[in-house]
Amino acid sequence: VQLQASGGGLVQAGGSLRLSCAASGRTFSRYNMAWFRQAPGKEREFVAAISWTRSTYYGDSVKGRFTISRDNAKNMGYLQMNSLKPEDTAVYYCAADEYRLRPEVNAYDYWGQGTLVTVSS
Repeated sequence: VQLQASGGGLVQAGGSLRLSCAASGRTFSRYNMAWFRQAPGKEREFVAAISWTRSTYYGDSVKGRFTISRDNAKNMGYLQMNSLKPEDTAVYYCAADEYRLRPEVNAYDYWGQGTLVTVSS
């Protein structure tokens, strides 16, 4: 499956953004999907995941502020980000895997190219 993330940009602290992940190539509805992020000089970090049955999981730093969702009919995944903080600044990546659903980078075989989110204070 091919993935393409979009929707990043510059936003003030306290603002919101919605990231999108467009999938193509395979039956996206049977894939688990996740969002990771990578800030400059830091390792890639788990943000959220949604199973093909729509169970959701979140990293501790985004719980209560971010919401992951999917629209299988449109082959799309989303990450709604509210109450953004400067520490949320990072390149955000969407990822997918047919079998695994874990908060680890190596659990996902397919990755999008990343979209930059910058939160100003």
